[in-house]
This record gives sequence, C-alpha cells and structure tokens, in this order.
Amino acid sequence: MRIAIIGAGPAGLMAADTLAPHAEVDLYEHGKHPGRKFLVAGQGGFNLTNSAEGRDLLEHYDPPGFLDEALTAFGPNELRTWLAELGIATFIGTSGRVFPVKGIKPIDVLERIRQRLLQQGVRLHTEHAFTGFDEQGRVCMENRQGPFTLDADHVIFALGGASWPITGSTGIWPPLFKAIGVEVLPFQSSNCGVEVHWPAAFIGAHEGKPLKNVRITAGDRSTWGEATITRHGLEGNAIYPVVPALREGATELRIDLKPDSTVERLAERIGAKAPRNFAEAVGLNRAQLALVKAFTPKETFGTPMLFAERIKDLHLPVTGLRPLGEAISSVGGIPVGELNADFSLKQHPHLYAIGEMVDWDAPTGGFLLQGCFAMGRWAAHGILAEYGTHVEP
Repeated sequence: MRIAIIGAGPAGLMAADTLAPHAEVDLYEHGKHPGRKFLVAGQGGFNLTNSAEGRDLLEHYDPPGFLDEALTAFGPNELRTWLAELGIATFIGTSGRVFPVKGIKPIDVLERIRQRLLQQGVRLHTEHAFTGFDEQGRVCMENRQGPFTLDADHVIFALGGASWPITGSTGIWPPLFKAIGVEVLPFQSSNCGVEVHWPAAFIGAHEGKPLKNVRITAGDRSTWGEATITRHGLEGNAIYPVVPALREGATELRIDLKPDSTVERLAERIGAKAPRNFAEAVGLNRAQLALVKAFTPKETFGTPMLFAERIKDLHLPVTGLRPLGEAISSVGGIPVGELNADFSLKQHPHLYAIGEMVDWDAPTGGFLLQGCFAMGRWAAHGILAEYGTHVEP
C-alpha cells in the first residue's frame, strides 16, 4: 500500500505518522520546510491543544457533529500521550490551554515530529507543488526537475486554507478541485479582528490598550475574555469566538464592561455622586470610559441607571472583518457535504481532504490544532481499515 500526503502541516504530519508503520508513505510539501504555519502559530503562545473533553470539547467546533468521531477517537488526552512519546511534556494552563513545558519551542516540537517520521521510513519531499489532475484523474505534481504524476493507492490532501499566506497557505488550489467536479466555497476570515470606525481622538489616545474581563456578544454568540483596541477595531480572545455571527450577518458588538456586576449594583455604587465621578465609582479605567463616551449619548452621563445600563450593554457598530492575510484561520474550502465520514471525497473515494482546506471552524485556544491533528489521524484510520488494519487511537 502506497500513500501520498500533500501538505506537511499538523494534519498531514499526523496522517503520515499514523500510516507509516503500515504503508509506504510519501509526504510532499510545497515549501522548503514542513510545518511553517505550525511555527507561526507558536509565536503567540504555543498552545498545542485544550484540556476540554467530551461535549465541552465538541461544542467548540462547527458545523456541529462533523468532527465528533475524529475528536472522540483522538482528543486532547490522546494527543498529549502522543506528544509524550516524542519527549514533549505538556501542562494545562489556567485557561485550559495545553502548552509544552518551559524550554520546548515550536521548532523543537516540529523537529521531533520530523525525526519520528524519518525513522519510520516516511519519504519527505520538499519544494514539490500540487498542480492539478490529468485526464485520467491522476494527481499532478511539479518539482525542480519538472512535472510528474503520483503513483499512489490513496492521496491525502492537507493543503491548508487561505489564512497567513506567508506560510504557504495561499488558497490557490480550489480551481484544481472544481475541475474534477468538487464544490469549493470561497474562503473567509475566521479568528480575526473586527473593524470598528473609531473617532480620531479615541484611537489616537487608546490604540493598543486592552479591555480586560469583558463579555462580548454578537448575534447568538457570546464570550468572556480580553480584547485589544487596534487602529482598525478590536481583536483578541473575546473577539474571535463571535466572528462567525458577524460573518452570518450580525452588524454590531455588544460589550459588557462589568460582567460580574448587575445594572442595579453598578447604579447603587454610583449613588448620588457627581457625573464626573461615575466612572471612578464603578472602576472604569480611562480606555473603558473613553469607549463608553465615544458610543453613548451625552444625556446618559447624568443618570446613574442609564450610565450603568450602558456599561453593561455598549453597542459598537462593526463595519467588517480583517482580511484573510491577517486572520489566524479561515473558513470555506471544500464543504463537509462533499466528504464521507472518513474525510474521503464522495466523488473520488481514493482522495482525502483534511485540515483547514475543509469548511469547518473552531476558536483559538488549542482547538484549531487539535482539530487538524484529529482529522489526520481519522483519515489515516479510514485508509488502514480498508485494508483490514486496526490501529488504537
């Protein structure tokens, strides 16, 4: 059995590792090195997965149910065990995110995965580009020596989406799949900043400042965390989970600056104080007060109850999402309806699609990497099952 995997990101690497003991595996990478996006993901805090389990884990993924089997078979505990086999010890942070222990960098994790694959006989081919399909449906590639077609029983595609194009996820492959009758949806930003038209005086004084411990709501999605004021709007872990609602048509953010207090309690703390002391009475910092002032009628500042209500429910109009080049992840690509349960293409069952090239979504915090690793494992299991080989998660 000979398997070709195109794309050496987390999903492709995991598929190769799972298949290597049982098949001949060729892993092709467009760039000079594998796992470039893996390395970029580690620049903002290297969370490899999240400690959530069971339904708490599954509810972070859209569309509901799509990744349930893969994540149940290979969840955070299984991933941490696999990492431990590589010599990568991990710990759970206070947010539930799982990190490698101090001293282990993203490049270290990637190198240990690469060494493991090579020891298992995986043939790694860098600077090899996928160029499409020939008239017989064979997969076409190109390297420095010129074009060639793959000789493989199954091909797993892990081509990535369109976020962070500097890492190689340029999203240029959709026309190649459309040519063989596979539907492909346009890419859109996910886990990205949102655009808000700030008053010039506000952004000049408060760009880069955090809004800590806030609840942010858009449409039917709501989350508690931190957001950062940027020149273009807001970004951060309290923003990313509500982005799907904005893509689906919501036009504003609703911010609760004091989610651990009620309106009545805030109004009580203000009491009979003069309006200039309202903010101090409820513990608003300068950035928070300026934000309230920027999006609140002046008459609100003279009435304790109206001021308290606005602190608990401040409406910010959103003008758009930041572009794909800045997004942490993307949605779009191959719709889940084009795939069988093992992530093979319904129209071409010997071809598989995994990772960000498929139209699924999850927030940051380790969920994206966990989803990709689980997809690689599950697709590999599907291939092995076809040949009567059973592998434990």
